[in-house]
Amino acid sequence: MANELAIRVENASVYLGGREIIHDMNWRVEKGGRCFILGANGAGKTTLVKTLMGYAWPKFGATVEVLGNRFGRTNLVELRKKIAWVSPCMQQFTETDWTGLEMVLSGIDGTLGLFRKPLPEEVDQAKALMKRFRCDHLADQQIFTMSSGEQVKILIARALLTRPELVILDEPSVYLDMAGREFLLGEIEHIANTLPEVTIVFITQRIEDILPVFDCGMILAHGRIVSSGKREEILDEEHLSSAFGMPIKLIRNKKGRFWAVLE
Repeated sequence: MANELAIRVENASVYLGGREIIHDMNWRVEKGGRCFILGANGAGKTTLVKTLMGYAWPKFGATVEVLGNRFGRTNLVELRKKIAWVSPCMQQFTETDWTGLEMVLSGIDGTLGLFRKPLPEEVDQAKALMKRFRCDHLADQQIFTMSSGEQVKILIARALLTRPELVILDEPSVYLDMAGREFLLGEIEHIANTLPEVTIVFITQRIEDILPVFDCGMILAHGRIVSSGKREEILDEEHLSSAFGMPIKLIRNKKGRFWAVLE
């Protein structure tokens, strides 16, 4: 899969509400890659994800290509079936009476909602994924009664039910406590290590969330790329201090994870 691209973005500027959110972006991710996107609030991370999903569009002259499908020439509904997008903002699109199991099962066809009766084996698969992510006890509980952390676990299970080619994890740990975050990161690492054919893009605003398995990435600030490339090359104090607008010192633990402290 070397040199085959899962994502290709060229000359992309995205405007929302008359304001430029992403400025002239050029970015590529190879198939099977494990890539991170790091940036503070307002850096343009979620807008970039919406662009990759076809929910936001760059101005004329840009190129956006995902899984070999060039936007403007492809059926986005069919393409989205190959992409698993996990984001806390997805919760606002759910019906209040959906149960945890129904939400996971909606991942069968990559839709937010069930539009056909699931097969027995699909139900079994959904329940198995819920058990894996320790949310099987939420099968009959309505989504709106769950904590944000519980909802994220449901969304992760839903994402894997689609058997995706591309997984986009848009700040999945943002509402989790420390124990919940470490459990989730452990599962993400397991997914990355056991599904080599799947491309994974991990978005975060927390440096310590970037596991060593994510070997390439980019740092965003105000819709612009501060730095991109290999993890070891771009996660340095100069780039991070520039992106976050404050002096940052990095500490690296024995497992290869970086932690940020203020100087």
